[in-house]
Amino acid sequence: MRSYGRASLSDFLEDRIVYRSLTPYDRNLPDLEQIRQRIGLPAGLTPRKNEPNYAHIITHLLRACRQEDSGKAQIDRLIFIGDTHLLDGTAYTNLCQVGGWPGLAFIGSEVNQPAQVRLSQTDGGQPLYLSNRWAALEDCDRYCAAQSLPVEDGAAVVIDMDKTMVGARGRNGQVIDQARLDAVEETVANLLGTAFDPVAFRATYDPLNQPEFHPFTADNQDYLAYICLILGSGLYPFDQLVAEVRAGRMVSFAQFIRSIEDEKKRLPPQLAQIHQEVFGYFQIDDPTPFKAFRRNEYRSTVRRFGSLDDAAPVEKLLAEEIVITQEVRVMAQEWRRRGALLFGLSDKPDEASIPTPALAAQGYPPLHRAVTHAVGE
Repeated sequence: MRSYGRASLSDFLEDRIVYRSLTPYDRNLPDLEQIRQRIGLPAGLTPRKNEPNYAHIITHLLRACRQEDSGKAQIDRLIFIGDTHLLDGTAYTNLCQVGGWPGLAFIGSEVNQPAQVRLSQTDGGQPLYLSNRWAALEDCDRYCAAQSLPVEDGAAVVIDMDKTMVGARGRNGQVIDQARLDAVEETVANLLGTAFDPVAFRATYDPLNQPEFHPFTADNQDYLAYICLILGSGLYPFDQLVAEVRAGRMVSFAQFIRSIEDEKKRLPPQLAQIHQEVFGYFQIDDPTPFKAFRRNEYRSTVRRFGSLDDAAPVEKLLAEEIVITQEVRVMAQEWRRRGALLFGLSDKPDEASIPTPALAAQGYPPLHRAVTHAVGE
């Protein structure tokens, strides 16, 4: 591994990216409300990455990009670059089906084993190129050409951001996770003040973050941060919650937060105010109801972009910075040179990805414009 200097994702994506709200950062593209009207999407619905309506929105944006670039909306094939077989594979399948495109998806995740490539396909029959090395992306490009799917003019390349373009899974993704954990801890500590116990916090957060409790937490970090806050306040004992979840008496986050609503008079004023904010967003089906946590996550994440000096050892960069995946960067630049359309996806909430107006005025960038080191083989 070596460092290839500093860069940002906007060097090759420009502002063609959507975060969780599905509002494109490129203001020349139609916004979500305009797309809703054109494709008949119900008002107030913001689909998630694995849902068919998500593919309808992204397909519309890809064609709008193509129209802006060349005056025609025709796209002949789709190439998808991601890091998770199930979630990214589903998003890729939906995009191919909605767009009516042939395609191929590269799914990368490094492991400490001999390099391996495996060809597979999704349940919908779309081909998958699975590799345990990000460096295999160059071979995948040649494979695409051999399969009559050349990544050049007429191709749309959709690239996942988190743990693909930055924080590559198996290589650097743990730094993204640590930034989020730091934000949860900072949020809970600030709200609990002197009552915060860091040891008790980790004894609560770590087990509840495991798959056993995902049916209860919905594997939603906003929900988990709120639960940790309430448990840290002493309003609801941790052992009691675990016992009730395992016994099937507490089955969902909705049940939990409504039980706190019934007891909110017992909360200190500051926590009662936060509860009311989270509960209000939850009632309108906002998937990221804990806004204070997500704003802290943005600051915690952007601090890890380019934070070390250029002489830092690669091992230190990979352990402490969120770095760009050099192999993805190189191929993206090459595909753009050939005339392919590039578009970025991130499932990270906008509040955790884009600075507030006050922070933007201080020079804080959205994550895709943040400069950091590029590291690769």
